[in-house]
Amino acid sequence: MTTPLIFDSLWHGFHLASMHQGQYQTIENAAIGVKDQRICWLGKFADLGEHKSNEIHNLGGGWVTPGLIDCHTHLVFGGNRANEFEQRLNGVSYQEISAQGGGIASSVKSTREESHQQLFESAKRRLISLLKDGVTTLEIKSGYGLSLEHEVKMLEVARAVAKEFPVDVKTTCLAAHALPPEFKGRADDYIDYLCAELLPKIAQLGIVDAVDAFCEGIGFSPAQVEKYFKVAQSLGLPVKLHAEQLSSLGGTTLAAHYQALSADHLEFITEDDVAAMAESGTVAVLLPGAYFTLKETQKPPIELLRRYKVPMAIATDANPGTSPALSLRLMMNMACTLFGLTPEEALAGTTVHAAKALGLAESHGELSAGKMADFVCWDVESPGELSYWLGGHLMKSRIKSGALANV
Repeated sequence: MTTPLIFDSLWHGFHLASMHQGQYQTIENAAIGVKDQRICWLGKFADLGEHKSNEIHNLGGGWVTPGLIDCHTHLVFGGNRANEFEQRLNGVSYQEISAQGGGIASSVKSTREESHQQLFESAKRRLISLLKDGVTTLEIKSGYGLSLEHEVKMLEVARAVAKEFPVDVKTTCLAAHALPPEFKGRADDYIDYLCAELLPKIAQLGIVDAVDAFCEGIGFSPAQVEKYFKVAQSLGLPVKLHAEQLSSLGGTTLAAHYQALSADHLEFITEDDVAAMAESGTVAVLLPGAYFTLKETQKPPIELLRRYKVPMAIATDANPGTSPALSLRLMMNMACTLFGLTPEEALAGTTVHAAKALGLAESHGELSAGKMADFVCWDVESPGELSYWLGGHLMKSRIKSGALANV
């Protein structure tokens, strides 16, 4: 006699794209069985056999994919920079705006002035937009505080948002984002401050999952970033890097040397950088929203990344200055239309590869037994439509940890 399968919940009435190994891997007329918030069975509904379930949900058609993962956001910040958007459209470059006290410095001023509650309320509004677009996991970076007090405030807000909504949030300290006004002209001193005081304290507080930096001519040099990375790793914190967005400085190769989870932007990476990423397992995070907003012309070398089999993730880079994007699906479309990815690559970039970029490859990003039961049912006729439509409300149902979690 066959022992019946026992589920906390059973979900059926859909076709499924599992994204196993980054491919659609479709199952028609599928079902998913959930036990203890994880997938314990999936396959064709007709093959299910004898089973018992506390709850049975018929999703009424459509396609199910893994929940989307936004692996690079700056969702907590004060104010906005719509005025700089206008400046750029009138011909002022991002570098010129930064030199005039705008850019990141402007957001630092606003973020420092706002209270924990004010930052929480604005971040919550932005998060809701992402959740309605099918996101079930995301990263939130600090980097607009640039002092211990205000970086801690940002990271605490990010953790607070995660407690209020059915979503997994990974927090990243991006204190090496820009030079704060009190350290003007003293970049080495600021890095010393981060290494001696800020990083050890946030590690002690347990409010951060990774450490990031901005390696660029208007940010920090590779030598400064390396000093910062050494301290992060000594504290047991994995690293990632904003690299090669505006110029080629070798930051990507440096990140790979430190086994970075990801290197992000990458418009100016070289073949040596790509080879280093392939060897270290570092994920390439593509950020088409920033490329589009800044009207850049240098594209990431997609063919090189394919040739070396470097996993390509896609994220919103949601931030007040260079990517005010609140739709991960729109970024999927832009990755296809601007960078030349296929819709299958775009979906892999917002699921399985995005999970790896956050250090979550073992638990998130695809639909298979043992993974978290995070999935979305879409009102589409094929999974490729997720990259096809520019906007619109395609999400029918959002399931987080095996429970219905529509927003």
